Amino acid sequence: MSIRVLIADDQTLVRTGFRLILDAEPDIEVVGEAADGESAVRLARKLRPDVTLMDIRMPKIDGIRATALLAGDGVPDPLRVVVVTIYDLDDNVFSALRAGACGFLLKDAGPRLLVEAVHAAADGESMVSPSVTTRLLAHFTARSRRQAAEPTPALTAREIDVVLAVAKGRTNAEVAKELTVSLSTVKTHLSSVQTKLGARNRTEIAIWAWEKGLVT
Repeated sequence: MSIRVLIADDQTLVRTGFRLILDAEPDIEVVGEAADGESAVRLARKLRPDVTLMDIRMPKIDGIRATALLAGDGVPDPLRVVVVTIYDLDDNVFSALRAGACGFLLKDAGPRLLVEAVHAAADGESMVSPSVTTRLLAHFTARSRRQAAEPTPALTAREIDVVLAVAKGRTNAEVAKELTVSLSTVKTHLSSVQTKLGARNRTEIAIWAWEKGLVT
């Protein structure tokens, strides 16, 4: 089945370029476009795309708020949102990840990375370039690490291993190879960790690990 994508960006040129690239792929279908955050939320709720590419700076509702409305705390059946930005170290990107985005994409990433980013998000991976995501997390969590001591959920030793691997930017396949376990076992551990941490996606698992100081 095709991966259904919604493109939300206030620049017509960006939306057109993304559509041309994605529509050329046999297993990806662009199901809609939005020029502002308000339209993005409305269309995403109506169309239920597999992946929404969300620009951060948009009129009416910015991408951070739109992301929170589609994938934030308390949203039943949250959508997969990938934030799109010009800068890789932008405070707004970190805010969007905290709002529920599963990763981010640089606007100048190029056609191949755009396609891979859509596939990665649809497959539940943190992002096409995990090392960039972890660099972003390291940069901002070092500045905003929680001061108050919070109880740590009772994770098993193997679950901690998986959390550390995810926080370092490993994909599911890389985690499985590194820990010498099956891919299904990794997914089972991730599901258990998400439940224990109350995390909506693997990016939030990585954020938790960085904020707890488990990864430096």
